[in-house]
Amino acid sequence: MTAVVANNERSLESVLVIDDSSVQRAHGARLCREMGIATVHEASNGSEALALLEALDPAPALLIIDLEMPTMDGPELLAQLRQRRIDIPIVVASSRERALIQSVSHMGSVLGLRILDTVQKPLTGNALAAAVAKWDSRTPAAPREPPQALPIDVDALHAALDRKELRVHFQPQVEIKTGLVRGVEALVRWQHPTLGLVTPDRFIPLAEQSGLVHELTLQVLNQTLLQAVTWSAESLDLRVAVNISPLLLDRAELVHEIASLQSSYGIASERIILEVTESSLLRDPGVALGVLTRLRLKGFGLSLDDYGTGFSSMQQLAQIPFTELKIDRSFIRGVHERDSQRVILRSAVEMASELGLVTVGEGVETREELGVLEDCGCTLVQGWLFAKAMPAAQLTQWLRSR
Repeated sequence: MTAVVANNERSLESVLVIDDSSVQRAHGARLCREMGIATVHEASNGSEALALLEALDPAPALLIIDLEMPTMDGPELLAQLRQRRIDIPIVVASSRERALIQSVSHMGSVLGLRILDTVQKPLTGNALAAAVAKWDSRTPAAPREPPQALPIDVDALHAALDRKELRVHFQPQVEIKTGLVRGVEALVRWQHPTLGLVTPDRFIPLAEQSGLVHELTLQVLNQTLLQAVTWSAESLDLRVAVNISPLLLDRAELVHEIASLQSSYGIASERIILEVTESSLLRDPGVALGVLTRLRLKGFGLSLDDYGTGFSSMQQLAQIPFTELKIDRSFIRGVHERDSQRVILRSAVEMASELGLVTVGEGVETREELGVLEDCGCTLVQGWLFAKAMPAAQLTQWLRSR
């Protein structure tokens, strides 16, 4: 058997196989060596694995973890890896039922670990090779020290807004039936003068805490609508989706602000989709419902973002005039491997269809996930399978190349 990682920048060189069965462990180690992996370490339980990870330098580039082990089992080990900030790609292997294995895999993903795949034992060369093939050498393994926080504070963000350092990137939304790009989601980035491109998870919470999210949102809307006008002049009439912070739905004047921007740019309100999350209605439901209803009366599309991550999704759909349902990535990741997840996804899409809503599957990364969404009748998809979020000029080139 040849190495299964030939398409990566370099070959997978080391792995740690963690299994309490000496026979299964030796079998897994042999399969790894047959795949061209030069160094194979072994551990019989989670405690032994953690001790090895402390001692080995360099750390293994991949972990293959069994679930049922004495002293420290697989789920406990995953929790310890997260607690110790050990970031090594993982393949979960077990002889237990697939639903249980997938639940542990989901647990690892929720913890922020990189779960590449799950395989059932006894291991076969093909199954392990397919899992190991998802390993990517370009992603660093096992930082010994926790990452340093970016030196970002309120003053820096305020200055960034004054200097117009925020940049909007756009991720295409593709219609499944036709393969045509029907719209884009606007995603903000901060072009920091020394730190480079800063992702929104590092500064949006700060903007919300400091009262700067209103100005930030208006800048994003301005850039997005200006770009929509540019695209229209190039015969690219794309709809644009913009995220609205839950904090802004307390502002009754938000309706006038958004409508004034839309009118000044001459963009049809139907081309503007405002994405809100379930938590948007928790602060002041009466005011928030009024704001959303008035925006819908003016023709703006309303999207319920991150559908399924809260407990009141169905209630929100019944109370608010949404036009779109955006299915969270957590329901899509690995959906082709989990029957229960596929049933939930199909139910959500069918319900949305009955309500006359457009459905958008976000975070689609594999053709298998796309296939399930297509079978379920989902309308639009976005994710790295098609394209990452990119600057407008780059997106225009990407669109022309299609």
